[in-house]
Amino acid sequence: MSNHEYDQDEEVLTETKKKLEKPPMYKVLLHNDDFTTMEFVVFVLNKIFQRSEAESVVIMLKVHNEGVGVAGVYSYEIAKMKAEKAMNLARAREFPFLCTVEKE
Repeated sequence: MSNHEYDQDEEVLTETKKKLEKPPMYKVLLHNDDFTTMEFVVFVLNKIFQRSEAESVVIMLKVHNEGVGVAGVYSYEIAKMKAEKAMNLARAREFPFLCTVEKE
């Protein structure tokens, strides 16, 4: 017989795996108005949303013709920040430009 006593309570560690869910994504919507210029909308899409010139024009025309267009899809914090940045830029140029954030 060995000198070790095994009368002690032994605990078994079990590993539980938690499945991580993807965070919800949010769309940044650009809304049409009668005062904000098309050039400004293209500028915002290009500089804030990093869209190419061609993509910016396509999205701007969708906003102009249909009343609303999607600038991009991001996590909530990034979507909110980009929408606010775009609207602050518009206010600085005295445009009533509206960006909203909506769950995808």
